[in-house]
Amino acid sequence: MSLDDLTSWTREEGDARVAALLHERLGVRPDAVRSAPGRVNVIGEHVDYTGGLCLPTALPHRTFVALHRRDDDVVRLVSAQTDEQWTAHLDDVAPGAVEGWGVYVAGVAWALREAGHTVGGFDAAVDSCVPFGAGLSSSAALEAATAVALVDAFDLDLGAGPGVAALDDAARAVLADACVRAENEIAGANTGGLDQASSLRCVEGSAILLDCRDGSVRPVAFDPLAVGLDVLVVDTHAPHSHVDGEYSARRAAVESAADALGVPDLRAVPLDGLDEALARLDDPVIRRRTRHCVTEIERVRQSVAVLDAGDVAALGPLMTASHVSLRDDFEVTVPELDTVVDAALAAGALGARMTGGGFGGSAIVLLRADERAKVAQAIADAFELRGFAAPAFLAAPPSSPAG
Repeated sequence: MSLDDLTSWTREEGDARVAALLHERLGVRPDAVRSAPGRVNVIGEHVDYTGGLCLPTALPHRTFVALHRRDDDVVRLVSAQTDEQWTAHLDDVAPGAVEGWGVYVAGVAWALREAGHTVGGFDAAVDSCVPFGAGLSSSAALEAATAVALVDAFDLDLGAGPGVAALDDAARAVLADACVRAENEIAGANTGGLDQASSLRCVEGSAILLDCRDGSVRPVAFDPLAVGLDVLVVDTHAPHSHVDGEYSARRAAVESAADALGVPDLRAVPLDGLDEALARLDDPVIRRRTRHCVTEIERVRQSVAVLDAGDVAALGPLMTASHVSLRDDFEVTVPELDTVVDAALAAGALGARMTGGGFGGSAIVLLRADERAKVAQAIADAFELRGFAAPAFLAAPPSSPAG
């Protein structure tokens, strides 16, 4: 068993692959080749759409986009992951008007146009080493890579000067908003902004504290290896999708709770006022969803406090408590995710939790670096015992954002 079954590519390798694909399948050379990372959320799940706090890092695994500017409004897209060529007129892209995998790309161009930026048609090729459907934001990585490629190909100025080299954090926040609009309105996935902000605004060598109420980010020192610890990401290979009723139902429940409590979002409910707030909610399901959000936001605060103090190991119990809340109160885990957590803890891990939207996908484990092989083997054995497909493992050092 390899502990790094899902390896990342170097920038040079990814750039070369996607530029060659563009020329081979569409017969053009790129005006811009850019990439963006997937993300792993250390803690702070399902609170991005209720004004919460999240603590993501960027993965070394990236999606690459090679883009050739056209003189019309036609969009032609190819991908190494499919033989299908996706084609549309950009003027025809609108909510509910297009479908297929290309909506994540064309949707970004649409959103930038909606924001007043001059974007025309283009040919683009896509390749990726971000695991698809693993809850590691493959869609956000595609959107973010497209966004920075469009910035360069069309020489866009988002406030700090034209081109990607001039992007500051404020400009990256504008791009993240465009990517969220693409996913919500064109792809039809009712997600929050965690994934896009992570892909565009993360900091190499750190986690970021993302404030989903005001959109601000703050780097938080997070270097487990420096203190003899490590992070293991486990792709369970359980089916995973956000474009379904389950994710939307969770978001609707959270928004319903905020409306019933007369607050703008559930972050406005203080932890010491949680019991009083729950007593005002009649629906037991909405009470559970509310309890998760309020306690999860507090767990993020506590996580940042222990990391700021240099106590990385203290993050472990908070991660595990997050998983229990996501399992019992938010009900978004699946047996494969629960098995990762149970097996990892039994093998000596300091903490573990599902990461991402749930309903499949991946988990993150905090462990002692010298026990990485033992814990991974315990997880693999538990999967085999339960008849699950073999999991895959990723190294996940905090990496650089889209660019």
